[in-house]
Amino acid sequence: MFDRKNLSNDAECVRIRAYIYPHGESSIRLALCEREHRLQRFAESVMQGPRTVAEQVANVLREAIASGTIKAGTSLRQDELAEQFGFSRMPIRDALRQLEAEGVVSIHPTKGAQVARMDGAEIGEIYALRELLECEAVRLSLPNLAGAKLDEAEQVLDQIDAERNVGRWGALNRAFHLALYDACGNRRLLGLIEAHHNAADRYVRILLSNLDYRSRSQTEHRDLLAACRARKEDKAISILRQHLREGSETLVSAIREDGLSRKS
Repeated sequence: MFDRKNLSNDAECVRIRAYIYPHGESSIRLALCEREHRLQRFAESVMQGPRTVAEQVANVLREAIASGTIKAGTSLRQDELAEQFGFSRMPIRDALRQLEAEGVVSIHPTKGAQVARMDGAEIGEIYALRELLECEAVRLSLPNLAGAKLDEAEQVLDQIDAERNVGRWGALNRAFHLALYDACGNRRLLGLIEAHHNAADRYVRILLSNLDYRSRSQTEHRDLLAACRARKEDKAISILRQHLREGSETLVSAIREDGLSRKS
């Protein structure tokens, strides 16, 4: 039997791949479908390090939602997911609650869980909170930020430039920002920031891909990194604040013009 607190990597792979590839992995490989390829890479990446079953399920569902494999408005029935993953309903329920807290899933008392729809108000809320949290984090981190972490952040930017897989951009974007906040000395603050990055992930992917924003975003990232290297706190905070506000405004504008509903 499986240890539901910490499954072996092989067992995790079998169950997660069975959900992602219900018709058989070989047919997906032959079809060379980019969407499923992204999910395969993600499923393999989440095997790194022990996670609870609920966390594993939440990671796979979050990726499927962010990549567009599971569309906005899709119902997420606990019994169906439990059968597809091969787990009991308890970790499925916990995973859905986690995704609800991130704003990725909405749960209605009678209708159950469904993928949250793209929402301009939600974008505004997420990015407003990111601005408050991340500007404080960079302020706290900068005096103690080691050169090695700055080098790590620069390497992540180089990866973003070279990465052609859209499914990786959100994770790399998160890695860059968190590297700059690493020395803030407040783990709870970092946890809140990561939660809001997770909530924003599908919006970030749209911003960087569908809206052709990656070049602009990368220029702002490198300006932010340069300010951090120079230990210019006020300038770094100003660049970060503008970076987040303009990203939010671009997304909200696209939703109002119905651009995302056609492209997502």
